[in-house]
This record gives sequence, structure tokens and C-alpha cells, in this order.
Amino acid sequence: MKNARKIIQIDDELCNGCGQCVPDCAEGSLKIIDGKARLVADKLCDGLGACLGSCPTGALKIIEREADEFDEAAVEAFLESEKNKTTAAPPAMDCGCASSHIQTLKPLSPCQNANMPTMHQATAGQGSALSHWPVQIRLVPAHAPFLQNAHLLVAADCTAIAARNFQERYLEGKAVTMGCPKFDDAEAYIKRFAEIISTCNLQSLTVLIMEVPCCSAMNVIVKKARDLSGIDLPIEQVTISIRGEELGRATY
Repeated sequence: MKNARKIIQIDDELCNGCGQCVPDCAEGSLKIIDGKARLVADKLCDGLGACLGSCPTGALKIIEREADEFDEAAVEAFLESEKNKTTAAPPAMDCGCASSHIQTLKPLSPCQNANMPTMHQATAGQGSALSHWPVQIRLVPAHAPFLQNAHLLVAADCTAIAARNFQERYLEGKAVTMGCPKFDDAEAYIKRFAEIISTCNLQSLTVLIMEVPCCSAMNVIVKKARDLSGIDLPIEQVTISIRGEELGRATY
């Protein structure tokens, strides 16, 4: 039976699919579906708004509209069925790794920086410039909140090892995705980057590669993705040697 009552409303334009609201809903009435938060069923939402404070974009609000009455029994049955699904077949990430859950990392405080163990005096007081997790291309969805309006660095895996000052010179202030253009799925990467370029309003895009021939495929991947997206976003290519020296930059 439908009655006018308070219930959650989700603004698709504001929702970035980060999923932070999902665990705050004790009834399990919110899920990420097709990259957006969705209300599973009206009868599962109590309308109290416990999820509101966790939304970083303000996409959630409580409104009053015609809706099925909140049903506690239905909530219990739904949560039990979801628990059984998880027990029978736990959802796997692309690599089956729990560490691929999306996280935005807060900058370390001065106190935390000062107390970080260091291996060399030159790095004392400096925390990591990494602002999010995960970083592997195959694990970063286009709807990840840290990609929105970002300066994106697409780095070939080996560059982080070759460049001694990788974080200070190339990562600082950027979101990063990493992969190997030789061993990974190039076609999947083209589709992933095309979606990112199409939907994330990137402020800049930098491709960091090694001087070795196979690494140049990363430029091809990103350029094809840009062409597929139809967005004229300049791409800066930075090439470094196997000794970590910067050999040159080009924009295309």
C-alpha cells in the first residue's frame, strides 16, 4: 500500500558512484548499479536519512512522496538473502583482491609526516604523494571519485622504478593509473580510458613511458581512447630512460 511519506531521493547528476552511502544504510536499501547509487526498493528505506552525511557530492536528500510503507520484515528477509549470496559467491574484483576497493587518501598531517620512518635523511618529513587507491588501470573504474576533474597521470609500470624522483616530479597533484602496455589487455584499456575521458572532465592528461619500444604502445592506447571519446583533450607524453633520465616531452 502506498502512502505519502519520507524517503530517500538520489540525484543522478550529482551521484559519482563512490559507494560511500551504501554501508551507512543499515537496511541495505542502497546499491551501486551501473555506476550510480540506486534505491533497491521503497519498502526497504525507512526515510531516516542515515546515509546523507556520507555522500561527498550532496546527491542524497530526503523528500516526501507516494511510496510503499517501510517493511521491517522485508528488510530482514532482504538482508538475509544478501548475506546468503555473499556466502555462496563472494563478489570478486578484477583480480579477486580485496585491496582494490576504491579509497581516496587524505594528506598526512605534519605530525604524521614527522613521525614517518625514513630510509634516507633527504626524504625526512615527506609522506607519499599518492592520493587514492587502487592505481592499476584494470582496477580503476571510470566512476571513481578521484578521477573527477583530475589531472591524470597514465604511467607505465616500470617508470616508478626507473625514476628516482617519480612522486615529486610526476605524481604530485595528480590522480594516477598504472599498467604495462606490453602484457596487459590493450583493447580493454582503450575502452576504459575512453570512458574516463568522456565522463570525468579531466583537467590534463599525461602519459609517462620508458624509452623501450614496447612502452610506446601506451601512447597508442591513450590516443585511440581519446579519439574514441570524441573529446579534444591534449595529451602530454613524457619519456624517461632506463637510468631514470627525462629524455623529452611532446604534446599531441
